[in-house]
Amino acid sequence: MNERTELQATSTEESQSLAINEVQLVLAEKRTALSMLRTGIAVFVLPLSVLSVLVATSRYYEIPQVIHFLVPLLVLCAALILLGSYLILHSIVRIHRHDHLIREIRQKHSAIAEFID
Repeated sequence: MNERTELQATSTEESQSLAINEVQLVLAEKRTALSMLRTGIAVFVLPLSVLSVLVATSRYYEIPQVIHFLVPLLVLCAALILLGSYLILHSIVRIHRHDHLIREIRQKHSAIAEFID
């Protein structure tokens, strides 16, 4: 009986250790998604600041004379806005998925649920 109790205790400790490792892995992935969110916000804001400079300095140039510069710049700004939007949305979806995985681990392993917020 004593050996059986020791095996159960060892099995429980291994299960808790595995659960903690799973949570650490999911949290590392969540940090990566948060980093992608930060990058997406930076990429999204860059074209907005460029456009605000163009509007602020618009009285110093005539649009028909600089249209060959403005069109590629506006296309590039639109592409950066789309890329930033994609990064932001993709990272938000991943963050929600990681939160769901953490909730599942917490429900499955009630012994460590008190440590996971």
